[in-house]
Amino acid sequence: MDDATVTLTVSSLAVLMGICLVSVTYGALVCNVLAIQIKYDDYKIRLRPLAFICIILWRCLEISTRITILVFFGSVFKHYALAIGVANFLVLFFLPWIQFWRSGAELPDHVEKNFSRVGTIFVLCSITLLYAGINVFCWSAVQLRLSDRDLISKSQSWWYLVVYYVLRGVENSVLLILWYIFKTDFYEYICMPMLVVQLIVAYCLAITFMLFFFQYLHPCRRLFRHNIADFLECVCCKSRQTASSSHLEPPYEPGVRHSIV
Repeated sequence: MDDATVTLTVSSLAVLMGICLVSVTYGALVCNVLAIQIKYDDYKIRLRPLAFICIILWRCLEISTRITILVFFGSVFKHYALAIGVANFLVLFFLPWIQFWRSGAELPDHVEKNFSRVGTIFVLCSITLLYAGINVFCWSAVQLRLSDRDLISKSQSWWYLVVYYVLRGVENSVLLILWYIFKTDFYEYICMPMLVVQLIVAYCLAITFMLFFFQYLHPCRRLFRHNIADFLECVCCKSRQTASSSHLEPPYEPGVRHSIV
């Protein structure tokens, strides 16, 4: 195979990967908009162009870094990469069902009136299948709740969001480090430390765009009981209170009783 053929093949693969990334990012954008409309169906939702740009940058960076890290890890550990993908999928698939079982609720009978119990379970499994498949690569923007009437939690769960991105960031970092340690000679002509730093920075930028969207560009941000700024302010206040309380402690002297009035 000559150099021209190799160049053409690489260019074709790059174009196909670009098309796939654009289509997946568009799907994630649609999921974000639909999730906002479902959660706030009593309000008229209107996203500004800057909000669309922020969501596109957030989703594009998140999905591209996730796929790139999985591909790099799979190039060294083929079977382990498949096992990690399957484990992610199974955990995300059974998590809504475990929450449903722990709640003690019954199966919803409003999914479709003509469905039997088996048909309702099949529909719920299909929805959970789609939910798990999306969350393997990016946050689905919704929290599935099978015991709820609308099957989706309409409250903004910051705890779920933080846990997802922290665990996903730790997993991506571990996979990236393992790939860097056991990489093959195929990557010897690439500046590996720079590539690792670029992937980590891209993931951090995705989280930054997400926080910026929720703080300033979300169409219903005024309905949030707490936002990103409140969370950061709470953390800073706790650290300041801890520091001030440590300064107020009287010096210890043996045989002397101290009292604070």
